Amino acid sequence: MKTQITDMLGIRYPIIQGGMQWVGTAELASAVSNAGGLGILTALTQPTPEDLRREIERCRTMTDKPFAVNLTILPSITPPPYAEYMQVIVDSGIRIVETAGNNPRDFIGKFKAAGIKVVHKCTSVRHALSAERHGVDVVSIDGFECAGHPGEDDVPNLILIPAAVDALKIPVVASGGIGDGRAMAAALALGAQGINMGTRFMCTKEAPIHDSVKQALLKATERDTNLIFRTMHNTARVLKNAVSDEVVAMERRGANFEEVRHLVAGARGKVAIRSGDVDGGIVSAGMVVGLIHDIPSCAELLERIVRDCRESLRAASLMAAA
Repeated sequence: MKTQITDMLGIRYPIIQGGMQWVGTAELASAVSNAGGLGILTALTQPTPEDLRREIERCRTMTDKPFAVNLTILPSITPPPYAEYMQVIVDSGIRIVETAGNNPRDFIGKFKAAGIKVVHKCTSVRHALSAERHGVDVVSIDGFECAGHPGEDDVPNLILIPAAVDALKIPVVASGGIGDGRAMAAALALGAQGINMGTRFMCTKEAPIHDSVKQALLKATERDTNLIFRTMHNTARVLKNAVSDEVVAMERRGANFEEVRHLVAGARGKVAIRSGDVDGGIVSAGMVVGLIHDIPSCAELLERIVRDCRESLRAASLMAAA
């Protein structure tokens, strides 16, 4: 496949693995890159910048293909040392970075000076336009269907993708609700130059997630996600389980963040996905869980998605020709 994204990032297929907390490790990133996509290490999954440096080195022993690092910038009372993580990314010779969260303007200059391509994840056209003005190379537009933080506008991808394509001059990658070749074909038809998948890559053999959690994702339907933090205007889409049900119930009773903090702590989520205790913490998941039915290798998944995408595009072309 040849798109602006494959040319810019030096990859075979325009398929990007989203940066996922606790999941974006060398095992998964290298497997995606070896399969022809763009694997991504998640910087803040590593406890310290030095740990990130070691993880980058470890990933390089597992693939000679391009891979990226995700740096998610979020407001915090005690923020991690973002500048130190950024310096490790630059010093390690990483050529592609995915940024997410707050406006990346304070980081773009240093990344660009080092010759790094920046893919910024946005949930609205207005934020995408701001990112473009600040110099990012690609916008990954995240629809309401997505796992994690979909923003507060609640715009799904059938609207958001073409709206972003119409507004931006730089390439757009479609993210959220994508898990198979049909969705990839739809995204390309809407004008995207590639796709970004998170939840689908959680259900692969190489994902560092306990099999019990993968099985829970397989059993889930498109209705089995919860939106938490709605009342706090910081919405997050997660798997429906005992913990997220409790958070939703507490919010309905007027609970504030401090009252639910012990339930949503990242450390609990990490233990849940590593130990297999599905109800032990928050597990991010998008609505696309309803379309996931197996646990292939990353290589098998990418080949299938590309094959089915081509077939879907051919079938649509035949209908149009008729």
